[in-house]
Amino acid sequence: QVHLVESGGGLVQAGGSLRLSCAASGSIFRLNAMGWYRQAPGKQRELVAAITSGGSTNYADSVKGRFTVSRDNAKNTVYLQMNSLTPEDTAAYYCNADITTYDLFSRIYWGQGTQVTVTS
Repeated sequence: QVHLVESGGGLVQAGGSLRLSCAASGSIFRLNAMGWYRQAPGKQRELVAAITSGGSTNYADSVKGRFTVSRDNAKNTVYLQMNSLTPEDTAAYYCNADITTYDLFSRIYWGQGTQVTVTS
């Protein structure tokens, strides 16, 4: 069994910063790509940023230059550094990971979500 646990969300003023963390634990044979999605009320869930096991990254256009995704493979953790936050970044943020477990099956796992609220 695999668990993804997010932390770091909260309330921040526009222009401020937050750092989200997502730690994976359990029967992990290999941690493949990891990423962050977000879902605002009334909107579809969208990809914010992703990072491969080799460190290649991609970002939604709306966050390029403001957000940085990184990972610590030794800790099975992915991070999202969010700077210059705007009210449009307000959403529930979800961690996502492609994980190969010891049965050698690869599956997509999701965290429970962490709320980010940016006030103007």
